[in-house]
Amino acid sequence: MMGIVYRDLKPENVLVRSDGHIMLTDFDLSLKDDNSPSIAQIVSDQNQPTTSPSTSDYPSDTSPFATSSCILPNCIVPAVSCFHHRRKRKKKLNQRGTLEIVAEPIDVRSMSFVGTHEYLAPEIVSGEGHGNAVDWWTLGIFMFEMFYGVTPFKGMDHELTLANIVARALEFPKEPSIPVFAKDLITQLLIKDPVRRLGSTMGATAIKHHHFFDGINWALLRCRSPPYIPRPVTSKNFVVADP
Repeated sequence: MMGIVYRDLKPENVLVRSDGHIMLTDFDLSLKDDNSPSIAQIVSDQNQPTTSPSTSDYPSDTSPFATSSCILPNCIVPAVSCFHHRRKRKKKLNQRGTLEIVAEPIDVRSMSFVGTHEYLAPEIVSGEGHGNAVDWWTLGIFMFEMFYGVTPFKGMDHELTLANIVARALEFPKEPSIPVFAKDLITQLLIKDPVRRLGSTMGATAIKHHHFFDGINWALLRCRSPPYIPRPVTSKNFVVADP
């Protein structure tokens, strides 16, 4: 929402804080166009931005939003739950729609060849110029690596890796078995055409509403207990977190 294209998402740049939540580091390769800042829009499933692509093959980026969220500061427990039964919510959406804030820097463009080879988006490799969609490609690579322990287009050397990114189709290993919705999300993030890639126009808003994230209240995410909290390790001279 700050109009920044990060361009260097990879495991090494994602840190686990002492409270178990994560944060990004190393913004050296980030892109920000101060002359063309992202503009926040309030949209609904009945009134979406006109820049959204209309394609039947990849509907998740433009489909009606499936969840609602309560925006409350400082982990205040709402009097009414932010989670609604799907049947009742669907009926309510038909009446007035769900409002969302979208602020994706879709006008930022660059011709720079930057990033980590295995995580580079096809448009960077081909030199066509790139924008915000490269971050959603790298999110797909990141998720793939978290599930399988390898990146999907890695070759014997950098040259073959880049060739695979541009030309080779995405393939999933047979093992381990991962959830169907996870596979679907990764597939939509790793669409080689940046215009059709999930998140290219609606950004994080579209991705948060993917079925893989069903049940997550994003507004209160920091209030939830993380699945893993680093154990402090005490030394005579310093205290470090056990990775």
